[in-house]
Amino acid sequence: MKNNFNTVLYVVFLVLIVVLLLGLPLQLLWNWLMPSLFSLPSISFWQAVGLNLLATILFRPSVTYKN
Repeated sequence: MKNNFNTVLYVVFLVLIVVLLLGLPLQLLWNWLMPSLFSLPSISFWQAVGLNLLATILFRPSVTYKN
């Protein structure tokens, strides 16, 4: 039982690190460039995470199967 708890804890920690590593740079770059270049509003961290998720869904490569 303790081994399962450690595995779940590790996965949760890993997901948090990935969200941080993907959301924070996007937020910082957006807030640095977009308001001054295009007069767009600044975004929060969670908006950056959502924008990153949306871009991943829209622009991920489609899977092709070769027979």
